[in-house]
Amino acid sequence: MPYIKLRDGAELFYKDWGNPKGPIVTFSHGWPLSSDNWENQMVFLADHGFRVIGHDRRGHGRSTQTWHGNNMDTFVDDLLELFEHLGVKDAVMVGHSHGGGEVTHFLGKHGTSRVKKAVLVGAIPPFMLKTEANAQGTDKSVFDSFRQAMHKDRSQFFLDVASGPFFGFNRPDAPKSEGQIRSWWLQGMNTSFKTAYDCIQLERVLSRDIQPLRNLTHTELERSRSGTVVRRR
Repeated sequence: MPYIKLRDGAELFYKDWGNPKGPIVTFSHGWPLSSDNWENQMVFLADHGFRVIGHDRRGHGRSTQTWHGNNMDTFVDDLLELFEHLGVKDAVMVGHSHGGGEVTHFLGKHGTSRVKKAVLVGAIPPFMLKTEANAQGTDKSVFDSFRQAMHKDRSQFFLDVASGPFFGFNRPDAPKSEGQIRSWWLQGMNTSFKTAYDCIQLERVLSRDIQPLRNLTHTELERSRSGTVVRRR
């Protein structure tokens, strides 16, 4: 399995599939999952001539479970090392949930020289916590309950999340997929407790990171359709 050794000795697991000369699409997974959560999309695009790259963030999946560094600054520095190692250029970055925060913070911290588009899917930016300035955010009590549930019984908590709101299985008459539930649970349990707990963060404000997305022309937005076009700096 492919790994890259990072600057602090930690190892980052990644997948590099498809046409090595094809257009590059990278995938950043959500909390508390791994690159396996993108496997259907990655296989589909790889079968259609794209080069697709997914990684397990440190502490997640098959990557090293470090005690420190469970934060966005470290995650995007890791991702830059991976991009440099693989020669990533002109990429379309796709991020879901926490992975969307990784994408926007990568662009905010490291610029867009290696990226031509970003696609944010149910992403956390600009800010997760409900405040006067962010009325659509989530109440702090929800995140407090997550932390409490992690300490009480992480395994049951992850099973409850996968069985309910994550896939919308808590909606009336929604058909459930036992396979999806088990896959989500397994990915979550393969993430270190410390990493999963640390990543329930309220403090990170990503609004500055998405400033490069604000001054786009109507044509640029139309071209993106399902995502967000980012100008190169």
